[in-house]
Amino acid sequence: MALDTQSQMFIEAMRSAGMLPLRDLGVDGCRRMTEQQASLAKGSEAGSAEDRTTGDPSNVPIRLYRPADVRDPLPVVVYFHGGGWVMGGIESHDDSCRHLSALSGCLVASVDYRLAPEHPFPAAIDDAWAATRWVMDHAGDLGGDPRLVAVAGDSAGGNLAGAVARLARDDDRVLAFQLLIYPVIDRRLDRPSMVRANTDHMIERDDMDWFWRLYDPDGIAAADPRAALTAEGDLSGLPPALVITAEHDPLRDEGEEYGERLQRAGVTVTVHRYPGVFHGFYAMRGLLDAATAAADEAAAALRAAFALAAED
Repeated sequence: MALDTQSQMFIEAMRSAGMLPLRDLGVDGCRRMTEQQASLAKGSEAGSAEDRTTGDPSNVPIRLYRPADVRDPLPVVVYFHGGGWVMGGIESHDDSCRHLSALSGCLVASVDYRLAPEHPFPAAIDDAWAATRWVMDHAGDLGGDPRLVAVAGDSAGGNLAGAVARLARDDDRVLAFQLLIYPVIDRRLDRPSMVRANTDHMIERDDMDWFWRLYDPDGIAAADPRAALTAEGDLSGLPPALVITAEHDPLRDEGEEYGERLQRAGVTVTVHRYPGVFHGFYAMRGLLDAATAAADEAAAALRAAFALAAED
């Protein structure tokens, strides 16, 4: 189907304002755009937020969100923001993380990993993995339940969440769930949804090529499972997953393919494609009805996964 009316109006407004295609804005322009959009985000439910770092040696900045009127210990979600590994941060995803904390009743730790091109691969995944280990090791001190920890992320952050899930498995650490929102899976740019990406899309194939070249200028990540989630065949033993995709998204096919590969490996997975919307829709709560529905689905999936894990 075509873009729904709300999505079409948003894309047209972005193009009219000269904010698309993203690659034409350059790194600084993309970062300014992200900051401007963050300032317009819908205010979320009351709760508390605390900025801190993970401590030596990684010292990764994080923001902890706690829902109001919920007793400790809380299940924990470690969240990695999107932005092509190039833009975004704690502020750009403040509303989404605050809302996720309120809806799910979880402690959400938003990770401010280093960005490319100043810090190319593997800086982002090094920070993501270091922050996750630290949160898992210190969950009790933070008011969280160390037995109930999940990872989550959107776009490039979904890529980091998927990679961290595998690193945790290989390190004999148990995660309860992985929430992958239109995740980047690998550096292939030849799947049908990627090839067909056009001006109806928030990001285009050439944008993804640009992001990958900034993140991985030397081309070393294409065969590295810390960046390419398809680079390693064994997906067994990974935590249950919800993979959210968008119909008008060049990343749609790779996200759905990854969900199918997880299922074939015996992982419990739900893959849900949202029709009529574009890459990035999840953050558009208040503008797109689908964003509200996706946030509700994500929170419900987390609650269910944590309830199941608590029984074990």
